[in-house]
Amino acid sequence: MTSAPLAPGSISVRLYPHDLDAAEQVSLLRSQARMAADAGFDGAMVAEHHADFPGYLPNPVQLAGFLLEAMPRGWVAPCPLLLPMKPYALIAEDLAWLAAAYPGRVGAGFAAGALPVDFELAEVPFDEIVPRFKEALPKVVAALRGNDSTPLAADRAIAALADAPLPMAVGTQSVGAVRRAAKHQLAVLYDSIQGATVTKALSDAYDEAGGRAAKILIRRVWVGGAPTTEMAAQMAHYRSYASDKAQANWGEGNQLIVGDTAAEAAHLLAEVMAASNCDTVNIRIHVKGLSPGQVEKQFSMYADHLSEFRSALEATR
Repeated sequence: MTSAPLAPGSISVRLYPHDLDAAEQVSLLRSQARMAADAGFDGAMVAEHHADFPGYLPNPVQLAGFLLEAMPRGWVAPCPLLLPMKPYALIAEDLAWLAAAYPGRVGAGFAAGALPVDFELAEVPFDEIVPRFKEALPKVVAALRGNDSTPLAADRAIAALADAPLPMAVGTQSVGAVRRAAKHQLAVLYDSIQGATVTKALSDAYDEAGGRAAKILIRRVWVGGAPTTEMAAQMAHYRSYASDKAQANWGEGNQLIVGDTAAEAAHLLAEVMAASNCDTVNIRIHVKGLSPGQVEKQFSMYADHLSEFRSALEATR
């Protein structure tokens, strides 16, 4: 396992709630977080959407605390958080105090967002989210490195980050975005169904701009018979809200990696990593409509074979 959250070369997993009531969702996520840690994943990510958007919860920083308490090892990153949703100082405070409770086990990622309902609930005009994001990003990065220039600097958890900066990533889908990430030495996080050709162009631009943090590919990786019906439902769900610009970057197919064996899946993933010029991966197991049992069976497979994935990915670096 790699020690630092979002470190280059790390293998993390994305956790999603199933279609259950609230208490059952939290309980199951905690159970799956333990499974991920026991399987040898370096860490886990949880992301943000609101109004019961399928597969997401509204409170990823709070959820990260629930998961870290349940995990015997490994890190959790609320990633991505929707940065324009509230003042950067409040986001920084929440993350800093979570890091104080779990030193060395917390990371974070940020994105502008894409769903109008999220910002309707926050009473943030949707047409303002991109400029708000660009304005807030350098501020939250400075704060989470213990270098804030406002009264927030007096916060003890914020001040402690001067000696232990929080590892951070940013969602990127354009050359301008990867250059911004490189400027702030942030890891870059790509769209899960973005094609390898598009991803490589962005990764190359990040390298050329001096970026040195992780280049994180997100892929659904499945061992055994592919969940074709569920994946078709997932893609229909994505198309229901993704912009035409985002869909133009998806390439052909659904980017699902399927191997009859773990070794085959690892080899296929390594090929995509190399083609994308990425050095780090966040694996998604969850697909719309899967049962908890189906997901947990995949976790059991990773527990037996994660070393094969590490060896395959190491060969691409």
